[in-house]
Amino acid sequence: MRIVTYRRAINSFALYKSPGVDGIFPALLQKAQEVVIPHLVRIFCACLLTGYVPAVWGQVKVVFIPKPNRNCYSGPRDYRPNSLTSFFLKTLERLVDKYLRDVALGLVPLHSNQCAYQTGKSVETALHQLMVRVEKVLDQQETSLGVLLDTEGAFNNTCYDAMCDALVGHGSEYTIVQRIRATWLWQPSIEHL
Repeated sequence: MRIVTYRRAINSFALYKSPGVDGIFPALLQKAQEVVIPHLVRIFCACLLTGYVPAVWGQVKVVFIPKPNRNCYSGPRDYRPNSLTSFFLKTLERLVDKYLRDVALGLVPLHSNQCAYQTGKSVETALHQLMVRVEKVLDQQETSLGVLLDTEGAFNNTCYDAMCDALVGHGSEYTIVQRIRATWLWQPSIEHL
């Protein structure tokens, strides 16, 4: 990837977004880009080639933020957990995401009816497409059979092997697949505040 891609990834974060356990916040990376980026290129390439993620990047600090408009803050439902992770890891993830969108999916695009991982598409888009088809059938006084599946949590519960198989099927480089597998084997630690 070109240096400009690294700059864009680093600059995509708000300057003073809360840091993870390592204490590195985006302004530090953004202000020192000329010095930091050549080292990040080597570190990120090594991470992708070896599938290794530094343990400190996996440490997560969870901060509980009070939800607005509550009369009482006495229970866990009155707070929203906010996980603070390393911006080194977040930058690497954005670079991998950019590669997947621009290169791998450029070679083997997702099906046009798939609504996940496509800009401008969502659950609402999928439901709208379904309703348009049902209305068309009803307007033509025909019969339609539809099957709806409850896929709540489908993306959270997708197995890594399925994701890796899909990446290979879309022509993704082996190093990216290896990185996903490393994430699967890697168990981050959590520090509660």
